[in-house]
Amino acid sequence: MNGTSLQVAGKKGSKPKKILTMIKKDIWLYILLIPGVLHYIIFKYLPMWGILIAFKDYNAYLGFFDSPWVGFKHFSEFFSNPDFKRLLSNTLIISFYNLIFGFPAPIIMALMLNEVRKEWYKRTIQTLVYIPHFISWVIIASLTYTIFNSQGVINKYMIQMGRESTIPFLTDSRYFRAMIVGQTIWKETGFGTIIYLAALSNVDPQLYEAAIIDGANRFRQLWHITLPAIRSTVVTLLILRLGHILDNGFDQIFLMSNSLNRKVSEVFDTYVYIIGITKGAFSYSTAVGLFKGVIGIILIYSANWLAKKVGESGIL
Repeated sequence: MNGTSLQVAGKKGSKPKKILTMIKKDIWLYILLIPGVLHYIIFKYLPMWGILIAFKDYNAYLGFFDSPWVGFKHFSEFFSNPDFKRLLSNTLIISFYNLIFGFPAPIIMALMLNEVRKEWYKRTIQTLVYIPHFISWVIIASLTYTIFNSQGVINKYMIQMGRESTIPFLTDSRYFRAMIVGQTIWKETGFGTIIYLAALSNVDPQLYEAAIIDGANRFRQLWHITLPAIRSTVVTLLILRLGHILDNGFDQIFLMSNSLNRKVSEVFDTYVYIIGITKGAFSYSTAVGLFKGVIGIILIYSANWLAKKVGESGIL
């Protein structure tokens, strides 16, 4: 064996040793990682084989392996179904509303909190806006019904102010999307500010001091220092949000929907539940869910590619 081969063999042999050294150095961090990894393996990756029933005519009596293969039959039925356009429209409209009104809300909140100089006041506001994130959708839906039903606080106040009739906030389809977007903003804005405040805490204070010496007012400091500091964070979270463009969240939509607002409240998530669980069409509902997942992956890769084109690092 010549000298070059020995060097290569030596390098190959040293790599596992370096990995073992790294693991020994942070052994407790790797031990803490084990539950999270097991959770994803058991509950996220292992069940993925079940998507194969989207290409089968699944029959519980025949079982998973003996059910006949049908190719793209369920996808074809879904795309030709008259409900497809309505579901796609409802899902996209709610997602875009959440994207337009809900996505900038944590950024605005973080920028406003960043300008507060009294620490006790800032921390109090942060705590108050975080709390809704930990409230379940069931309680939020109950609060919404209590406040906005025909005998709720809002309608009683409007009657007292001289209005002759109540407004059907919960049963009129015109108000459904506004309710959904309002709930999402109220629940998630505070928690979303954590990431942006963490990004803002890394801004060097000397940049602001230099800007003040140069005569920059608060708006100039915000435009030239603060916003560029969180730009990469905004792009990363936007990419992740686009991956969920067909995912409106089952709990919230299901709890707020009723027979009177069904034409705008039925989305892919509730459709999969109704068709798959209550009607037993497992293969068909799996095909719908798989369609959602594929579109989400395509959107993530597209947004990541676009982010890199405009000079950002992206997430992949």
